Amino acid sequence: MELNFGKMDGLVTAVIQDDASGRVLMVGFMNQEAFLKTVESGYATFFSRSRNRLWLKGETSGHRLVVKEISTDCDQDALLIRVEALGPGVCHDGYQSCFYRQLRHGVWVVGEARAYDPETVYGGPA
Repeated sequence: MELNFGKMDGLVTAVIQDDASGRVLMVGFMNQEAFLKTVESGYATFFSRSRNRLWLKGETSGHRLVVKEISTDCDQDALLIRVEALGPGVCHDGYQSCFYRQLRHGVWVVGEARAYDPETVYGGPA
């Protein structure tokens, strides 16, 4: 079975979900090389659009994502990847999930405490 990398200039969307809790942790993008590295290594690898290169999630922080299951949608242009997160959080802002803000009465508010200090992990402000 082939994935459809043609719809988004060689990329597919990858929704990353915690295997134990079901919480969505982040959304990233994979090109074919990142997808193959993810499958081969068992760790989530993405294509960074801003840096124009592959990046292994956790290469700086050590907060890696161990792949438990990979599914694709009916169009084969998006992935759902269930993972075990190694570390207190996956968000570079220091939260467990990148989806830490909620819209409440028309205002975005932070809905949880930070899981770790990003300045300590990354050596500067996020």
